[in-house]
Amino acid sequence: MSDSQVTIKLTSDEALVLSHWLEKLQMTDLSRVVDDLAVWAPIHRIAGTLDKALPELFAPDYDQRLEAARQRLRPED
Repeated sequence: MSDSQVTIKLTSDEALVLSHWLEKLQMTDLSRVVDDLAVWAPIHRIAGTLDKALPELFAPDYDQRLEAARQRLRPED
């Protein structure tokens, strides 16, 4: 198998919500959630890439931005 790369495109809302979730995941005992050690490397790579791409993570109104992104992504009933 080759080491070709895969590109995933996310909206800024998707990236922000996913980044927050990945941060929470990494703060837990990953072995309870991720039973294959090989999966940890891509989880950390994705989280790191999102951290670098999202200046909102350091904004003083981060919580409000995150909640607004969540609201926009939730399906309407």
